[in-house]
Amino acid sequence: MIDDSYSSGAKHYDAAYSVKEDLVDRDFYLDLANEYGGPVLEFGCGTGRITLPLARRGVDVTGMDASHSMLEVLRAKLAKEPAGVRRRTRVVEGDFRTHYLGDQFSLVVIPFRPMQHMYTTEDQLAALQNAGRHLADDGVLAFDVFNPSFAKILTGIGEEYLDLEWPAQDGTDRMVRRYFVKDETDLINLNFSGRFIFRLCEGDKVLSEEAQPLKMSFYTYPHLKLLFYAAGLESVGEFGSFDRKPIGPEAPEMIFLLKRRQ
Repeated sequence: MIDDSYSSGAKHYDAAYSVKEDLVDRDFYLDLANEYGGPVLEFGCGTGRITLPLARRGVDVTGMDASHSMLEVLRAKLAKEPAGVRRRTRVVEGDFRTHYLGDQFSLVVIPFRPMQHMYTTEDQLAALQNAGRHLADDGVLAFDVFNPSFAKILTGIGEEYLDLEWPAQDGTDRMVRRYFVKDETDLINLNFSGRFIFRLCEGDKVLSEEAQPLKMSFYTYPHLKLLFYAAGLESVGEFGSFDRKPIGPEAPEMIFLLKRRQ
């Protein structure tokens, strides 16, 4: 069993990201499925934020994640879907660096930064190579990472700030507030680590608290291009935002469409 570091956050995941106003990636990935067709494989599917809308659109989709806690939430949601959605959706618990399904897909997607939870060059390369193994002959791999602002990455160590808040789903007027504390930044291995702190609050009174560790890698553009080459992939599309603007110094994202290199 893979160590499940998302056990604390899984129960809050859907509520938290439903209020995140800058989370605008879903339509981008749904449009890719319309463009390239199915079947679709999603690495790091979590609670099904992309998986279920794909299936609702009539696409055959396989969602893979290493987090048992996240997949429990997805399976509970899937059980409430119409029969057609359930039939089109396969859920697999597995490590997307190594878990090979033996199937090929028209589209493989890694949405909302699972590649940033690959902390070594070996893991990053393994994830891309495994994605490539799952591509059909003319299949496309799509994923996004944030375009790093080193000024932000290097500041705020040890400072706690309110990240998101949403109504507690218990029929009361209580709020869940998610705070983040960055503990350290590693500029050699290009990652930072910290903690999400979830506090159940009634007004200003904290009723309970729990924490989830967070560690994220960040990438430079040349780093990614070298990884693509080493993985036998080539870029066929590059964007700096989900409305397909170009990558540039001020772009919030680095989004890539890749095919197997001929």
